[in-house]
Amino acid sequence: MTHTTTPTHAETDLGDGHDRKPTPGRWLVAAAAALLALVLGLWLLAATSNEDTKPVSEPTAASADAGFARDMAVHHQQAVEMAYIVRDRTTNDEVRRLAYDIAQTQANQRGMLLGWLDLWNLPVTSPDGYMTWMQEGHMGHQIKDGSLMPGMATNTQLDQLGKLTGKQAEILYLQLMYDHHMGGIDMARACTQQCTVPQERKLAQGMVDAQQSEMKVMTDLLRARGSTPR
Repeated sequence: MTHTTTPTHAETDLGDGHDRKPTPGRWLVAAAAALLALVLGLWLLAATSNEDTKPVSEPTAASADAGFARDMAVHHQQAVEMAYIVRDRTTNDEVRRLAYDIAQTQANQRGMLLGWLDLWNLPVTSPDGYMTWMQEGHMGHQIKDGSLMPGMATNTQLDQLGKLTGKQAEILYLQLMYDHHMGGIDMARACTQQCTVPQERKLAQGMVDAQQSEMKVMTDLLRARGSTPR
C-alpha cells in the first residue's frame, strides 16, 4: 500500500517564520490543476495525431502506452505526497518552491495519464504487476515496504521524513526526490521508445527533460547543505 500524506491546512505565508493567519496557499492549485489536466488529456487523445490525419488507435491493456500511464500515475502520486510532507517540515523558501513546482507539475501529468486510461476504457491497475510493460521488465526491483517501483521511497523513509525538521528534512527530501526522479526518468525513456501514441511519447520526453533539470537543482541545494545525492 502506498504511504499517503494528506495536507490538513492551507500553506502559511513564507516569511520570517512567525505564526500568521493561514491564507489559501498556492498548493491548492496543484489539486485543481489535476482536474484540468485530465480534461486536457481527454481532448488531446480525441484529437488527430500530428504525424498524420488518421485518428490515433486506442492502446490495449497490455501495451506500453497503458502500462506507462498506470505506473507513472502511481510514481507521480508519491512525488506529490513527499512534496506535501516537506512543505510542513521546513520553512526554507528554495526547498518549498521546488517541492511546490514538482507537486504541481506531476499532479497535472498524473491527471493526463489517468484521463487517457479512462478514454481508452482501460483499468488503472494491472493484474500482472508493475513495470511488466517495459522491455527491461522490473529491472531487478523488489517490491518492499511500499517501494513499488525503482526510485520510489519506502514507507520507512517517508515516516522518517515526516519526523525531521529544518535542514535534516530538506536533505532527506532532496535525496529521496533525486532517487525518485532517476527511477521516473528510466520509465519515461522506455515510453519514448515503446509507446505508440505520439502525445504520450511527447509527454514522456518532457518528463525526462524537466526531471533532469530538477536533479541539477537538487544537487546544488544538497551541496549548499554539505551533502550529496546518495
